Amino acid sequence: MVDSKIYPRLVERRLIEALEDAPVVLLNGPRQWGKTTLARRIGEASGYTYFSLDDEVAFSAAVSDPIGFAGRLPSRCILDEVQRVPGLFPALKTIVDRRREAGRFLVTGSANALLVHKMSESLAGRMEVVRLHPFAQCELEGRSSSFFDQFIGEKWKSGTQERVETDLIRRIVAGGFPPALIRPSARRRRTWYRNYLDALIQRDVRELARIRSLDVMPRLIEVAAGQTARPINVSDLAGPFQVSRPTIREYLTLLQQVFLIDELPPWHSNRLNRLVKSAKLHLGDSGLACALLGVDESALSADRMLLGQLTETFVFQKLRRQASGGDDELRFHHYRDKDGFEVDIVIERGQSELWGIEVKAGATVTIGDFRGLHRLQAAVGRRFCGGAVLYDGTTCVSFGKGLWAVPIGQLWKR
Repeated sequence: MVDSKIYPRLVERRLIEALEDAPVVLLNGPRQWGKTTLARRIGEASGYTYFSLDDEVAFSAAVSDPIGFAGRLPSRCILDEVQRVPGLFPALKTIVDRRREAGRFLVTGSANALLVHKMSESLAGRMEVVRLHPFAQCELEGRSSSFFDQFIGEKWKSGTQERVETDLIRRIVAGGFPPALIRPSARRRRTWYRNYLDALIQRDVRELARIRSLDVMPRLIEVAAGQTARPINVSDLAGPFQVSRPTIREYLTLLQQVFLIDELPPWHSNRLNRLVKSAKLHLGDSGLACALLGVDESALSADRMLLGQLTETFVFQKLRRQASGGDDELRFHHYRDKDGFEVDIVIERGQSELWGIEVKAGATVTIGDFRGLHRLQAAVGRRFCGGAVLYDGTTCVSFGKGLWAVPIGQLWKR
C-alpha cells in the first residue's frame, strides 16, 4: 500500500525538458494514473493556471465557443482532459502561431492514439507528447532504478539476494494505479478497479465511438485478462459473444486507445521469413487484470500458469515505465518463430542494438531457458547486445557472453 505522500515520477524530467522548448506539451495517459497531480505540481510551481475540462462550466464554455475560450486563457495554463473538446485544438494552434513561446500550454488527455492523431494534425510541429504510465515499482520505493543501466551496459555482477516470491505476488495483485494502492485491503482495491472500469467504458469509450453493444466491453476485457501475455487470437476472444470478429477487433482497438490493453508487436526482419507476425496481448496493469479475474494473492500463488502470465505482463509494464524516464528511445517487441522459439520481450535502440528478456515465475534457471535468446541472437547477428532470464530466484549469474540469469527483484532494487 502507498500512503498519501507525493511520489517522484520517472517521466518528470522529460516533462520539464519538453516545456522548455515545445509550445504545447501533451501529458498522455488514462484517467487516475496521476496526470493531474504531476501536471499541477510541475506547472503551478512555474506560474501556470489550471483549468479542468471535467468541470462542466469550463467544458460548456469551451464547447460553445472554443476560439473565444482559448483566446481568454492566461499566458501559461494547464488544460486537463483536453480530449473532451477536440474543437479546442485548432484554436490552440492559432494562439501558438500568434505568439510562439515555449511551454505555452500543458495539456493532459486520457485517450491514446485517437487523441494524439487529432492533436498532431492540428498542432504539427508545435506539440510534444509525453506518456505517463502507472507507478513503476522503483517509484513506489521512492528512487530511480538502475536496471536499464545494468542491462544495456552489461554491468551485472554475480551475487545473491533474497527471493521475492511473496513480495512479487503482492506487487502483481496491487498493480500501479495510485487510487487503488491507497485502499486498505485487497477487497477494496478490487472494488475500485471494477468501478473504474465501468466508469471508463461508460464515459471515455462512449465518447470515442458509438457502440451499439456497449455491454460487451466489460466482458471482453475480462476475457482479455485471461489471455494476457499470449498472442492475440481474435477468434478466441470473440467466442463468448454474438458479435463478429471484425467488431471484436474494433473493440480491442478502442480498449487500447483508453490504455486498458497493450498490443506488443512482433519483432521482424525482411530477411527472415520464418517469424510469426502476431502481436501479443498485455493488460494495461497487472492489478486490473487480477481484479477482473477475481484472484487475490493466495489464489495467484496457487495457479502457476496464471502466475506465469501475469508475471510476464507485470515485467513488461514495469520495463516500459522505467524506459519512459530514460534518455534513449527504446522500442518494445516480442519474438517468436515458426519453430516455436520465442523471447518474451525484445528491446531495440536505434537500428543497430537489440536485447532480449525472458520472464519466469519459477525459482530456478537452466541452460534450456536460454533457447529462445540463443535463437534470437542467431537471427540478428551483431545487433544482439545481450539477454537475460528474469526469474524469482536468488542468484545473479552469467550463462555465457552477454547472457545472464537475473533475480526479478532487480527491477526495483538497486
